Amino acid sequence: MNDEKFMRAALEEARKAYDIGEIPVGAVVVRDGEIVGRGHNLRETEKNALRHAELIAINEACGNLGGWRLWQCELYVTLEPCPMCAGAIINSRIKRVVFGAFDSKAGSCASVVNLFELPYNHKPELVSGVLREECADIMSGFFRELRDKKKRSDDVCSR
Repeated sequence: MNDEKFMRAALEEARKAYDIGEIPVGAVVVRDGEIVGRGHNLRETEKNALRHAELIAINEACGNLGGWRLWQCELYVTLEPCPMCAGAIINSRIKRVVFGAFDSKAGSCASVVNLFELPYNHKPELVSGVLREECADIMSGFFRELRDKKKRSDDVCSR
């Protein structure tokens, strides 16, 4: 199934983020079965709130395709998009969004709110839960590792 194939490509991007200490979210933009944009979180690395995986992938796709209207494209992302990214998806006219794990804190396509249901000028098709466990596992592993590092640091400081 293509959804799983492209979600695995998004997971590869998420692993790149994980490896550099970023929250492990990855995204790819696909047109006609070909990846035209890739991205992974770089907020901490670049000290920039806008460097979300989805925005990086959309930006690369726009550059590669020579325009901002991505109406023939699909976005695959490992975590449900936040409000900023959902807005970029709507504005770039992406036709279909596929995400893996739900985000109960900031998810804006299902969990907290579904911005795609509001009366905006564009409503992408939405598919959720593709490779959900794998996408959730990379997130939970990352945060577990962060908590363990903090605990070890706190233990050293309290001695």
